[in-house]
Amino acid sequence: MKTNYRIAFFTALGVNLLLLASAGALWWRSHSAAVSQVAPAATAALAPPASARVGNGEPSQESPLAPVQISSQQLQRIGVRIGEVRRQSVSDVIRTTGSVAIDERGLAYVQVRFAGYIQKVFVDSTYQYVRKGQPLFTIYSPELLSTEREYLLARESQRRLARSPDPAVARDAASLVDASAERLALWGVPRREIERLRATGRIRRDLVIDSPVTGYVTQREALPNAYAEPGTRLYTVANLSTIWVFAHVFQNDLGRLKVGDRARLTVDTYPGRRFTGRVDFIYPEIDPSTRTARVRLRFANPTLKLVPGMFVNVSLESPMGEQVVIPTSGVLQTGTRQIVFVDRGDGDFAPREVRLGAEVDGEYIVLKGLKPGERIVTSANFLIDSQSQLGAALSAFAPPPAVPQAAGAPQVHLAVSLQPNPPRVGRNLIRVTLTDLKGGPVEGAQVSATFVLPGMPSMGMAGKQVAVQLSPVENGAYQGSVTLTGGGTWQVAVVARKGSQVLATQRLSVDAAGGM
Repeated sequence: MKTNYRIAFFTALGVNLLLLASAGALWWRSHSAAVSQVAPAATAALAPPASARVGNGEPSQESPLAPVQISSQQLQRIGVRIGEVRRQSVSDVIRTTGSVAIDERGLAYVQVRFAGYIQKVFVDSTYQYVRKGQPLFTIYSPELLSTEREYLLARESQRRLARSPDPAVARDAASLVDASAERLALWGVPRREIERLRATGRIRRDLVIDSPVTGYVTQREALPNAYAEPGTRLYTVANLSTIWVFAHVFQNDLGRLKVGDRARLTVDTYPGRRFTGRVDFIYPEIDPSTRTARVRLRFANPTLKLVPGMFVNVSLESPMGEQVVIPTSGVLQTGTRQIVFVDRGDGDFAPREVRLGAEVDGEYIVLKGLKPGERIVTSANFLIDSQSQLGAALSAFAPPPAVPQAAGAPQVHLAVSLQPNPPRVGRNLIRVTLTDLKGGPVEGAQVSATFVLPGMPSMGMAGKQVAVQLSPVENGAYQGSVTLTGGGTWQVAVVARKGSQVLATQRLSVDAAGGM
């Protein structure tokens, strides 16, 4: 009995397992067939449009764009401004700071070429302004007095021997006079002092030393009763009619500069005043702590407004010739692309990718993509960009235009309503009514609606999309519920089909109340 019971138990268990396996196989076959029918449509709906693919066929990370049509009222409301693409002379500008310094080529040293004692000092302070030929000090030199006496003796001998019957004697006397005068000149005795000595025949104990240039005394070593030797630097006089400015330029900008480029400077001491100069020298050395190089600029300073040590603001201008330029505000940087919106008239704006060069004084140089005379949007670009993304997104989910219908094919009118109206964030009811030309209901259609809320990448907001399939209710009406996940303007695309034939389509915008 026990053995028969076991045999019956295992027989029943085996039969049940076979029945379960058969049922599972039948379910899997029917599920695979359903997936094979749905997969192509789902793949087509989810595939990005051709405009969103890059050259190797991979989807691009950038949102596709489409032309935008905006009414004049909307343009005024969102503050759209239009600018013109221009061709003009462009100068690359580098702005930096600098400090005023003395032009070394305008420096002069006052020295004597003989030993002596300083007697009177007329210019007795630094940064005193002197003119060329102005007396600086007097010096007493026994050696100079001895040379002057020799000169006078040579002059006297020349007069006595002028009537000598021997011409060679007269020539020798004259050569002694010339040698004495040349010695005085080589010692730096002013020409007027030699002329005075020859005219009066009297020796002056102290010799007056004049300033060789006009400028400011920046260093003074001449003191009363001081002993001066040949080569002693008694004064340093700087001519400040031209000055240097040392500017500091980052190494990345050095390639944009060259000697001779125009330079401008402003200083807070003289508001509204601009000084113009040139790049004089670019030092071939980089400061390792600041990664900057010194650039020497030369400025005319006839009114002596600029003084050494003054801190100034510098603009270095390098001419770049005629270029096509647009305002920087007219460019939308999307990450990997640079987009402008071209005004085609009557509120029609088309996105266009451009290639830009350097930014110069608030404008971009256009290398490719625009021509002079075209008009582009220069403000509220991100709003138009959002509308453009909307159009592109809807075109990706809306069906292609219907093919011409065969003769006798019904013409269908599509009407859309929402409850509540306007919709809100959360669950809403959408109702679509289909009627023919006579007003009769159109039954047996497949109606779908796609809601798209465009993203705003510049503000870090991703786009949203909700799709709903409507169910037939009565008298050509179809309805379904849609849950909107954010407030704002949603773009809606409604499509009615019968089999493979598109009966009617409609696009509309709805403003959903509620938070983002």
